[in-house]
Amino acid sequence: MKRFPHTEVEEAEVPAPAEGVRVRWLITEETGAPNFAMRQFTVEAGGSTPRHTHPWEHEAYILEGSGTIQGGDEVEAFEAGDVVFVPPDELHQFKNTGGGELRFLCMIPLQEK
Repeated sequence: MKRFPHTEVEEAEVPAPAEGVRVRWLITEETGAPNFAMRQFTVEAGGSTPRHTHPWEHEAYILEGSGTIQGGDEVEAFEAGDVVFVPPDELHQFKNTGGGELRFLCMIPLQEK
């Protein structure tokens, strides 16, 4: 078992086409996790992740703020306390539509990192 403050993990800028997005890889293979990674994203007001797709799913938990998730042709609003599931191969994008920072946890399979 391991326990550590999330602030001990380096936060990195997510490169363009992301806008105003930072990530911390909280749990990875280096932590000892064989199957899944846990990441914390911070999105500045007005920022967004790139619109993209890949063959693995996302499981996300919204910690703070509000925004929208575009999945395929649908757009859903979310707020702190909501959960978001993005199926494999679905075109998706997270946007911060609130006035402050958007923070969320996102889990993915490690083999697809």
